[in-house]
Amino acid sequence: MMENYTELRRAMVDSQVRTTDVTELRLIEAMFEIPREAFVPAKTKPLAYIDDEIFVTSPDAAQPRYLMEPSPFAKLAQMADIGSDDLVLDIGCATGYSSAVFSKLAGAVIALESDEDLANKASETLASLGFDNVVVVTGDLNAGFAGEGPYDVIFLNGAVDAVPEALLAQLKNNGRLAVIEGRGTTAFARLYIKDDEGVVSSRKTFNLSATTLPGFVKEPEFLF
Repeated sequence: MMENYTELRRAMVDSQVRTTDVTELRLIEAMFEIPREAFVPAKTKPLAYIDDEIFVTSPDAAQPRYLMEPSPFAKLAQMADIGSDDLVLDIGCATGYSSAVFSKLAGAVIALESDEDLANKASETLASLGFDNVVVVTGDLNAGFAGEGPYDVIFLNGAVDAVPEALLAQLKNNGRLAVIEGRGTTAFARLYIKDDEGVVSSRKTFNLSATTLPGFVKEPEFLF
């Protein structure tokens, strides 16, 4: 049976996104327009719009990767307050879905991915769909991509134990970094803001959870 992806996309927006205090119309329209099924493996296309994370690598991989669940992604993206002229660094873009959404909201997107196979898939899919204001680059996620910065917005596609100073240094003055910090039920969204004098502050916003991104796991500390 052929899936009606347009109807599944509408249901995702109406039942998962709009119902969780996401009101930014440009973001809602982008998530309705972009074919999420194009960014998942062929065997999981019928699951592209479920209310859950979707693996885009094998779950048994050394560092399994996924697309964030639609509702947490949308809430975090809305918090980032992306403007039409903004330069966005999308960290952990995986197959490029988040970068496609941001391409509709921003002036340009640098999509950073540490997995070369995923980066290649992201480049191919984004190019085939005409997202020509996105450039996919490879490198360690926790190092960011200073060569194209500084950025108006930095977005992390997953949870971290802590935000490295290297990422905050890549924000423009008046720039924002949106992230989920912590794990499980104690995790929360945090917005970092660099003011016009270059001073960074942050505020905890709402409870939100996601799988941890590779490279952001804090090593245990031994106290003597």
